Amino acid sequence: MTDIPALLQLEESCFSTDRLSRRSFHHMLTKAKASLFVVEDPEATTGGQILGYGLVLFHLGTALARLYSLAVHPAARGRGIGVQLLDYAEEETRRHDCVALRLEVRADNAVAIALYDSRKYRRLMSLPQYYDDDADGWRYEKRMRFSPAPTVPQVPYYHQTTDFTCGPASVMMAMAALDPSRHMDLNDEIRIWREATTVFMTSGHGGCGPYGLALAAHRRGFQVRVVVTETGPLFLDTVRSTEKKRIMERAHVSIEEDFQTAGLELEIAPITANNLGIALNTGWIPILLVSSYRFNAEKVPHWIVVTGVDDRFLLVHDPDMDDDLMKTDMDCVHVPIPRSAFESMTRFGRSRLQAAVFVRLRETAV
Repeated sequence: MTDIPALLQLEESCFSTDRLSRRSFHHMLTKAKASLFVVEDPEATTGGQILGYGLVLFHLGTALARLYSLAVHPAARGRGIGVQLLDYAEEETRRHDCVALRLEVRADNAVAIALYDSRKYRRLMSLPQYYDDDADGWRYEKRMRFSPAPTVPQVPYYHQTTDFTCGPASVMMAMAALDPSRHMDLNDEIRIWREATTVFMTSGHGGCGPYGLALAAHRRGFQVRVVVTETGPLFLDTVRSTEKKRIMERAHVSIEEDFQTAGLELEIAPITANNLGIALNTGWIPILLVSSYRFNAEKVPHWIVVTGVDDRFLLVHDPDMDDDLMKTDMDCVHVPIPRSAFESMTRFGRSRLQAAVFVRLRETAV
């Protein structure tokens, strides 16, 4: 905490925009799952003058690290301090058993880009007008160890715009991956939510169940199937109010009738990582229910899109770009989830519920 004033001075010296504030540093040091490290001037006579610092963020439930910031004082550049900080950032990434380190860099920062290129960072995508002054950026990644490539069509990313539309956002991503001509926007997000809502949250708006999400994709021309581990209204044990339970039961009956009338496929079975991998390889995109505790320490149901599976990891798109955790979309795309976490994160409530919606292009008659 005593280093914060010196870190703020370093921010002023290094950056004209997008500076970290005192509040941000305090959050990183006290609340975030992060590693902040510095290089001090060995020749300073009083205290250690900070010549550079690095900041790596680690997100709950994932095997992905993000180099959030790296700065070297202008007067100390050319002395290998940037390399030293990057080395330590990669060591921290491995120490936390993460499979990749991601970062963003301004497109006009030729020195930093040369450093990342020399260290075998891979350029992932451009970031037009990414910074506060509308400067463009680049997104880079370095794999620390083997991790699977996505095994489905390129899934575009869409972050939910409300606290309660993770399901619609996930369905939209799956449909747009299968049909790139589909446009993803707020209007469709809210329409799907209205069609699919069957779940009362403890406060605020309701969430979407698997039957409603499947119906929404079906109505938009896609083939769907639902896999759950139990029948009947879901999440009833999360609601105390008798009146809310009655409404949830009635909503479930109505959606289940529509589901059956549409002739959609329902399977009562456990969901395994192997089954998700098989589904991906046969043209399906799985939308998986998880407990958000793995991502943000809150025990609420949450929908994500599975984009790849191998013998160690699942890759997922997480629609929740949580500003409180300082996430950007780069932290939410193809996020590697260890298989060892699969069983705990895909079970919800006292009944250990599992649920998934599978979407693919509708087969046409020849």
